[in-house]
Amino acid sequence: MDRLIYTAMSGAKQIFLQQAGVAQNLANAATVGYRAMENRFRAVPVLGSGAPTRAFAADASVANVFEQGPLMTTGRPLDVAVQGAGWIAVQGADGGEAYTRAGNLKTDANGVLQTSSGFNVLGEGGPISLPPDNNIAIAPDGTVSSIPRIGAGAINNASVVGRIKLVNPPEIDLVRGDDGLFRTRNGVPAVADENVKLAAEALEGSNVNSVDAMVRMISLARQFEMQIKMLQTADANARAASQILTISA
Repeated sequence: MDRLIYTAMSGAKQIFLQQAGVAQNLANAATVGYRAMENRFRAVPVLGSGAPTRAFAADASVANVFEQGPLMTTGRPLDVAVQGAGWIAVQGADGGEAYTRAGNLKTDANGVLQTSSGFNVLGEGGPISLPPDNNIAIAPDGTVSSIPRIGAGAINNASVVGRIKLVNPPEIDLVRGDDGLFRTRNGVPAVADENVKLAAEALEGSNVNSVDAMVRMISLARQFEMQIKMLQTADANARAASQILTISA
């Protein structure tokens, strides 16, 4: 009886948490560069005297899905998409280095290149500042060039203003923060990787499969109901056993 109660109770709790994770994936199905997450669980025994038959489900880990999302051509000069493995280095709110796949970039009032969420994009020497009234071009290797907007017939010379830091640390070393950015597990900034390339004027969509996520949500709802029914069954069995003992007495 104890095993049934503990397993069903903790199982229902973890399924509820897993539903929250799937709901978050669905909410970000249209978020640029979003990486899906999945919860993993395992059964563990309850340690301590008087509880040898009890077991419960535990949240083992939250895994990140690093599969490539679909690429969408936008034609916007400040839109970039990482092709294959790799990340764009940005400056987090704490001032440290973090990584994202969201390449829908913009400039702030001071001309600093930022993500759509307002995080400064990092270059070889820190944040990248763009000159005003210039056309901007971003090369596959992350080089950012500015081209002055001058009259027709004049020669427009491109000037390199910076180079976006592109990295490719091992996926196992990356952890997701509450701000949606990824960081290295030990906090040490990753080194730039020359093999990481960008697709200009394009964006990478979320790698969440909406259909699979909906099916998963329905499956989790049924599993939650099953755990609740197990608790109700355990309660009914306990009541019946109490009645039998009362009659016997």
